[in-house]
Amino acid sequence: MIDIDRIRTDTPAASRLAYLHNAGAALMPTPVATAMKRHIDFESEIGGYAAADRESVRLDTVYGSVARLLNAAPDEIALMENATVAWQMAFYSLPFSQGDRILTAEAEYAANYVAFLQVAKRTGAIIDVVPSDSTGELDVAALERMIDDRVKLIAITWVPTNGGLVNPAAAIGRIARAHGIPYLLDACQAVGQMVVDVETIGCDMLSATGRKFLRGPRGTGFLYVRRAMLQRLEPPMIDHFAAPWVSRDEYQLRDDARRFETWENNYAARLGLGAAVDYALAIGLGPIEQRCRLLADRLRSGLASIRGIQIRDLGRAPGAIVSFTVDGYDANAIVSSAAAAGITIGASDPSSTRIDAELRALPPVVRASPHYYNTEAEIDRLIGHLAGLTPR
Repeated sequence: MIDIDRIRTDTPAASRLAYLHNAGAALMPTPVATAMKRHIDFESEIGGYAAADRESVRLDTVYGSVARLLNAAPDEIALMENATVAWQMAFYSLPFSQGDRILTAEAEYAANYVAFLQVAKRTGAIIDVVPSDSTGELDVAALERMIDDRVKLIAITWVPTNGGLVNPAAAIGRIARAHGIPYLLDACQAVGQMVVDVETIGCDMLSATGRKFLRGPRGTGFLYVRRAMLQRLEPPMIDHFAAPWVSRDEYQLRDDARRFETWENNYAARLGLGAAVDYALAIGLGPIEQRCRLLADRLRSGLASIRGIQIRDLGRAPGAIVSFTVDGYDANAIVSSAAAAGITIGASDPSSTRIDAELRALPPVVRASPHYYNTEAEIDRLIGHLAGLTPR
């Protein structure tokens, strides 16, 4: 059972804010901030190189922490400056040629889709969007029908940015494995709010961030690459850490996932990421997922009872991102109104998931994303605030 009182004590801002913007950037618990501040103090006292040397063992344990979070091995983990770079390093390592097909989902994130477009422009590869089923999830049967020998990648966002949809990542993984197709999973908004097991999912590559539900610092992320896939990938950019210069005319790629890293890093942020992962693991991702869903379901139920509010979430079992619109109000106006009442929420623009937004004629949507440290009272506070708005 989660000790909410202790966790809220570790989250000082929770005493003054109803913070429901965890799909954007969650509140860091005190141990995360402490780990970062401690290292910055070391750097100011003894210099960056000496500080890194002093903390070398602790820094190395971050790989093991992330590996435990994903049910992976430490040598399958690369620590990156953000999730976008992590995703890009995997994607741009894959070779594409004229007529090769990339299969993706309707709710794919903009940052990923523009990379598809760039590779298609450069190589003649084709982007094919797998349709959704009646619930809004990627249609697994349609995906199976679309497979042929020209499909070189399946790449989807597990939990899209614009709502609570949870795509069937493991079912997609079974298809990818059966056909020997590389599978790249964007897990930015899944990691930290739900159990993530790369063996169960069957993905070959997975990218995620530290700042969202994992409650880590901004400027952190990580990449998982399955060991069997690792030897097939040469990073699009390397330095002498990723690939030591072994003779005048030769470099040799590292044999682990750190071939996707560079020599220079923000070590304070890395230690913060490690502390965030350890904090989540100590609580347990199973209990975290259960509480996140409980709070999100409470919010959806409350919103459904308010005239003029339309819930925009999809899927059979939506996660902890609740998206909605309020008749007569712009999404940003709702965000500002909530902020004035001490409630932090966010908004999602159609351009972030353009295909899904166009298919559903979505306007900008309000996005509230509760986490395990939130209380039922905070959920009810947002519901009450919205109920007090008069549609115009």
